[in-house]
Amino acid sequence: MSSTERADARTEKRRTILGIGTGNAMEWFDWNVYATFSAFFAPQFFAGDDAGTALLSALAVFAVGFVARPFGGLVFGWIADRRGRKLSMALCVATAAVGSLVIGLTPTHAVIGIAAPLILVLARLAQGLAHGGELPAAQTYLAEMAPRQRRGLWSSLIYFSGTAGILAGTVLGAVLSSVLTAEQMASFGWRVPFVLGGLFGLYALVMRLRMRESDTYTDDEATRTATGTGPAPSLLRQVLARPKALARVVFLTSGMTVVYYVWSVAAPAYAINSRGVAPAAALWAGAGALAIFMVILPAWGAASDRFGRRRTLLVPGALLVVLLFPLDAMIHDGWSLFLAMTLALALVGAACAIAPALYAEMFPTGIRAAGLGVPYSISVALFGGTAPYLQTLFAEMGRPGLFLGYAVVLLLLSGVTVYLLPETKGIDLASAGVEPAGEQGAAATEVSPPR
Repeated sequence: MSSTERADARTEKRRTILGIGTGNAMEWFDWNVYATFSAFFAPQFFAGDDAGTALLSALAVFAVGFVARPFGGLVFGWIADRRGRKLSMALCVATAAVGSLVIGLTPTHAVIGIAAPLILVLARLAQGLAHGGELPAAQTYLAEMAPRQRRGLWSSLIYFSGTAGILAGTVLGAVLSSVLTAEQMASFGWRVPFVLGGLFGLYALVMRLRMRESDTYTDDEATRTATGTGPAPSLLRQVLARPKALARVVFLTSGMTVVYYVWSVAAPAYAINSRGVAPAAALWAGAGALAIFMVILPAWGAASDRFGRRRTLLVPGALLVVLLFPLDAMIHDGWSLFLAMTLALALVGAACAIAPALYAEMFPTGIRAAGLGVPYSISVALFGGTAPYLQTLFAEMGRPGLFLGYAVVLLLLSGVTVYLLPETKGIDLASAGVEPAGEQGAAATEVSPPR
């Protein structure tokens, strides 16, 4: 390779990382500042004197946003598989930015009445569509652009950049709650992150428009054209013809998404409302834990490239099952929240870092984005989207152990699924999942049965 070619390769690598990273960070910022700031804006959108009831209503809308995610996975997955990963990712980031601006600029219930929560619901549905399409499209694109033997390391960028967006929102919340009074936060402070998220979305959109399409996708399209195979069969029919792979995605995601949303997104709000932790202390604790989480992610990704996906996932998953109850019990102030979040996220990080590569290795190129996007979004909607609400609800009932037991059961389900997985590290994505569809085809992708 000549020096010019090496320079071009480095430029392309930077453009890929920047385009994926900025857009994904902005999407996660927009998606999760809702939960981070819910304690501040809930009374502004929902009538009533009880702050706890208003918060539950706001978290219910948070869960409603997840309802749109499977549809986003299907729509934007179709665009990614039929019109290109780049176009899909650009549309996702634009839709999420618009939703964020709408939330930030919507008048309160006191001004426009019932229209306020209705607009909030519509904006969250738009963000749900965008987020449902963002992750499968971005994960697919990054996995296809990565070197085969470093796919796990590269895939860690998805949650690294996503966590950077969450961290930015958490730090912003900590700063605002430190410099503004409670009345100011409830009046206008909560609007700041939503407006900023919408504006940053324009920059992310420009970055994504400068990216090129993945070689795996363009090669697959060129092969289809050269062989004269004509239009691809129905995307939905192809996806549904792989029930085994779809079930794997659902079960793998169920446990991971619950503990991820609880510990990375909802933990500060939970500590504030259910454990009496001061808002500023809780948000700074969350910011510190997320910063450490980001550093750990590439290490897990690299470990999966060396030791395999299954082995790297099983050990931290088992530790989470054992430690979930003790970690929850230790939360009583900012420092204990920081320690609990750090330990939990260090273990959750294994699944977050490896999952994008693992999911991509399950499906063929022509249906990769939709194939992982639809079941992934369904699982996240059912389990991740409802996790903050259920956690708060059971805490309000004085039965937090019920939620923790529920999370442990889902983690065990994910663990069994991991154990039964074939090892796929280092496989060629161009030939992944290309056997005949259905149970027989899905089984044909297995390298060997787990021992």
